[in-house]
Amino acid sequence: MRGFLLTGTYLLLAAGLCAQQLPEGPGRAEIEKNCKTCHELARSVSPRQDRDGWTHTMNKMAAAGMKTSEKDFGLMLDYLVKNYPAADVEPVNVNTATAIELESALSLRRSQARALLAYRNEHGPFKTINDLKKVPGIDAAMIETKKSRIAF
Repeated sequence: MRGFLLTGTYLLLAAGLCAQQLPEGPGRAEIEKNCKTCHELARSVSPRQDRDGWTHTMNKMAAAGMKTSEKDFGLMLDYLVKNYPAADVEPVNVNTATAIELESALSLRRSQARALLAYRNEHGPFKTINDLKKVPGIDAAMIETKKSRIAF
């Protein structure tokens, strides 16, 4: 009976993921085609990012093997920027965030997120934006543009 319940629960969850709909618009079909080959759609669109962040994510996917034309790449990028914007992102607490959370919320490269964590571990919690600007490898101007997405 337990196996039946687990199987039933799994089927319901899978049906919910399959039923997930992306908003209509140019680029939707390309997102569905390219992103579903490696992960579920919810994971593909879960980060809310600005154009730079989505460009970085898309370039990482291309480096990992995503094959698409320049035209489709542009359609996908425009679609993501329009439908999953950074404005929808909750501020990230830089004193408790993981590297992945920092990458997603602040559009940091992996090396920058690791540098921020190492600095935090060595120097203690950040108190101000100026503290973040002291982290080696972090662009102070970029931090300034992202300050509305940063919490302490």
